[in-house]
Amino acid sequence: MIERFYLEDYLSFNKIELGFKNGLIIFSGPSGAGKSILFNSIVGSFGFKEIKAKLSELTISGSKIKNEDYLIDDDFSIKQITTTKTRHFLNNQTISKSDLQEFTKSFFKHLHLKDTSDFESDNVISFLDFLGALKFENYSLIHEQFQTIYKELKEIKHKLQKIYKDEQDIENLKEFARFEIDKIAKINPKIGEYEELKELKELMNKKEKVQKVLLEVKPFLDNTHKISQALNMLELDSSFFDDAINEVHNQFEKFYDKINSYDDMNIEETLDRIEELASLQKKYGSIEEAINYKKIKEKELEEYDNISFEKAILEKNYKKYSLEIEKVGLELTNLRKDALAILETDMNIFLRDLYLTNLTITLNNIELTKNGYDEVLFALNNTELKKLSSGEFNRLRLALLTARSIYECDQNGILFLDEIDANLSGKESESIAKVLKTLSKNYQIFAISHQPQLSSTADQHFLVEKIGEVSKVRELNDEERIAEISRMISGENITEEATLFAKTLLNH
Repeated sequence: MIERFYLEDYLSFNKIELGFKNGLIIFSGPSGAGKSILFNSIVGSFGFKEIKAKLSELTISGSKIKNEDYLIDDDFSIKQITTTKTRHFLNNQTISKSDLQEFTKSFFKHLHLKDTSDFESDNVISFLDFLGALKFENYSLIHEQFQTIYKELKEIKHKLQKIYKDEQDIENLKEFARFEIDKIAKINPKIGEYEELKELKELMNKKEKVQKVLLEVKPFLDNTHKISQALNMLELDSSFFDDAINEVHNQFEKFYDKINSYDDMNIEETLDRIEELASLQKKYGSIEEAINYKKIKEKELEEYDNISFEKAILEKNYKKYSLEIEKVGLELTNLRKDALAILETDMNIFLRDLYLTNLTITLNNIELTKNGYDEVLFALNNTELKKLSSGEFNRLRLALLTARSIYECDQNGILFLDEIDANLSGKESESIAKVLKTLSKNYQIFAISHQPQLSSTADQHFLVEKIGEVSKVRELNDEERIAEISRMISGENITEEATLFAKTLLNH
């Protein structure tokens, strides 16, 4: 349960610290006092709402949770701090928002009565799979088999659809692939060839200039022996000069050897070749990428040639997996019906307390989807959901959420209920209070109340007030509860009858 909640600097709240007990905890107060802000700040501490309080901190006790990674053994803390960005901490260790949600979802649930998505077939199917895995030994195995076959079937279907589409224009595709292959094959590029030819082109461009310079320095080179003689006469070691001159001769000879090796080269053909390779580089990014693209097109062409053979195999496998998934899907449907019977029974128990009866939940057979062949349909006294009154719908929703929470929240779970008794009659509000009171024996429940019936059943009752621009919250004692419940009954001008009725509700 949540034992302590601390909040600092969040919207109209400056600083609050609250202690909570087990059971049903109610927040009430005038409109605009900050009840929803407070409520959302607690929910946001679990990572399920976006809040940017300077600091919020929860102390959880009696959770029976053990987690070695976060050094949790029953009691732990959850903290949220906002500076330039919002950070979450579990037992003073940093945790991402998504990981925090994953950690808390086994014991924390936020139920939105304004959100009707829990009645959507896919969501109910997901819960039935969860419930089935809890109740039936072979459920998980069959459900896993279905998912595996469905994934394989979906992949085969996707490949077949591509083949069928390709078949309509297969000749054009083959012709295009051949054209792309031939275009590159005709040039037949080699990796590194373009760079080598460019270097050669640059060499040929400067051939005449270099030869002219070499001719000009030839007289000097022919007389270098005289410099060596002069150095020797001066009794100086001329080896450094001789070595340098020899290196110069070597480099000049290399140049002549290189250009002589290209004497038979056709310059026009070389320039054309460079232009062809340059066009490939421009189109594909590099010669290597052009070669790889050619290989891809060759593989595609091979696949096009084998398309008939591949199609026959895929169609055979599609038929095989279709038969398998029908069989496994039927087993899954039958098990879901058993899980659905449990859900229907549990919901009808709660509905009787909510003055509603005769709920039926059925599985309708539909075309294959990722969830099988099943669609969930609800009816109350043979009336479909969209034709129910808002009061009936809200109470039916509460029965569904309460029945689900039995299995989705472990013992000592925490439930948050949004606007649970808004716009309800006294009788309806009383019935909701009865259901929640029963449920609060196992779960710590938080709710904002607008009605005296639910508020009077609370194990803890907190009043949220706004003084100026600042919201305050405090736990009410017995006398203060009488006054607050009387205000709910008669408004700001509290009557004697309202006070008497408030006392009767609290005594009851």
